[in-house]
Amino acid sequence: MRSVRAHGDTKTNRSRRTLRIPQIAVEALQEQLKRQAGLRSTAGELWQEHGLVFITTVGTPHESHNLRRDFRRVTTSAGLGARWVPKELRTSFVSMMSYRRELRPVITTGAEVMDQIFQPKQRQKASAEAAG
Repeated sequence: MRSVRAHGDTKTNRSRRTLRIPQIAVEALQEQLKRQAGLRSTAGELWQEHGLVFITTVGTPHESHNLRRDFRRVTTSAGLGARWVPKELRTSFVSMMSYRRELRPVITTGAEVMDQIFQPKQRQKASAEAAG
């Protein structure tokens, strides 16, 4: 979904690029859709559809302070500390995924590298080793 700006768009048609995401991200989003279906079923008439990826148990948008709190809990648990905010990831991720020298209509190199790093077999092996 494109950002809506009060004073027009900041991109020209020639500067627009599509950024392919890695397969691991596609799979995570598919899993999120399944979780949302469960939440929707449980919420019943309380469900409010907003077309969002990350939502509360009744489909409404997360309050930003709750999202930051939950995000910091994850970064702390991962040993990264509690000073991170979700916005910092966007810039880092997009920079990492889009090699600026690519001028194709769809930038794929970053996603291809991530797919090689996080191959399904490697993920399954890592999960098995962690469990065993």
